Amino acid sequence: MNSFPAFDLSGQIALVTGAARGLGRAISLALAHAGADIALGLRDIHADSGLPGEIQALGRRVLALQMDVAHLDQIRRAVDDTVSHFGRLDILVNNAGVAPENLAENVVESDYDLTLAVNLKGTFFASQAAGRVMIRQNFGRIINVSSQAGFVALPTESIYCTTKAAINHLTRCLAVEWGKYNITVNAVAPTFIETPGTSEYLADPAHRADVIERIAALHRIGKPMDVAGSVVFLASPAASLITGHTLVIDGGWTAR
Repeated sequence: MNSFPAFDLSGQIALVTGAARGLGRAISLALAHAGADIALGLRDIHADSGLPGEIQALGRRVLALQMDVAHLDQIRRAVDDTVSHFGRLDILVNNAGVAPENLAENVVESDYDLTLAVNLKGTFFASQAAGRVMIRQNFGRIINVSSQAGFVALPTESIYCTTKAAINHLTRCLAVEWGKYNITVNAVAPTFIETPGTSEYLADPAHRADVIERIAALHRIGKPMDVAGSVVFLASPAASLITGHTLVIDGGWTAR
């Protein structure tokens, strides 16, 4: 009989972008809890989040990095510094993202450019930088944070939705190219999650009620750890035959 599925990440090194708060914070802590040492990609390294201390309290090593993914030099430096500090890079979680809201007829070029720069361009070039390391290692796990918005239309979010749909297909493309190097590339696509980024929208009683109703099967708004658990799974040996897949974490929204 083959060995049972393993979810332990002990001895592995993970880099999480957009790690300071919300999903990135939860993912970083969950990966550390599973045994990984963590490099934190931070848009502002000088902002005190307390996260490094929480990771150390779990008995894991941690490295804070300046990593605004809209700047390719910061992406490349962060990956290089991760490898220099830890000796390798096993897991990349592309979590950083922005979502300026506006009706399509009112979208301005600066918001369009920023959304593509962070969500899509940043994801690609972070994957490229990490992928080059993983190719040399002949091992790697890349998990992209997409969204249910890559599958359904959300009013006022046309550009955000477009970038997330593109991330879903980029995930497939990279999986096909890099599978021969023992690199898997997958994505998770959450629904509305209780994070600082959604707090204002969900504070509106009408919006909150609409979201809960649309989450057709479970009728509850997700918590960051609902997403983090799926990321740990996709990074783990238990998911070694899964690649090119986007796992929708939406409580049944897209099942309608």
